[in-house]
Amino acid sequence: MSTMDSQSENAGGEVTEYVTVWIGEQLFGLPISRVQDVFMPDRLTKVPLASAEIAGVLNLRGRIVTAVDMRRRLGLAENDNGRTRMAVGTELQGEAYGLLIDSVGEVLKLPDDTRESNPVNLDRRLQRISAGVHRLDGQLLVILDVDRVLDLGHEAAA
Repeated sequence: MSTMDSQSENAGGEVTEYVTVWIGEQLFGLPISRVQDVFMPDRLTKVPLASAEIAGVLNLRGRIVTAVDMRRRLGLAENDNGRTRMAVGTELQGEAYGLLIDSVGEVLKLPDDTRESNPVNLDRRLQRISAGVHRLDGQLLVILDVDRVLDLGHEAAA
C-alpha cells in the first residue's frame, strides 16, 4: 500500500534470514523459515538397522525427533574435539528432525539478489544438498536445502 513497500519490491530488495551453522570447517545457512529450534541433543537412542546418517532418536518436549548426523551426511570424519554438538530442529512432512551440527553461528539477513548458483567446483557432497551460495567476507556460505538434506533414501542413486 505504501510507496515504501512498492519501492522495495521494485528494487528487488527481498532478503532471506539464515541461521548459520558450522559443520567441520564449512559455514552453512538454513533458511530461518525452516528452523523450529536449536537445542542440545540429549539421550540419543540408536535405531537398529538405520542408515549411517541417522544418529538415533530423542525425545524433545514430548515429541520424537530423528537425529541426522550432518558430518556423516557429508562424509566427514567424526568430530573428536570433545565439544558438545548442537542440533537444529526442523520438520518435513509432519516428521520432526534434528540436524546434528558442530556449532551455531548467528542469524544473517542476506539479499536474495546476492545468492548465487552452486559453483562448478563445489564439492559433490555439498552440491547434493545445497540451494546455492552467498559469498561473504572471506567465507562461502552454503545454503542448505532442507528437503534434500532429509531425503536420505536417494543417496544410492547419486
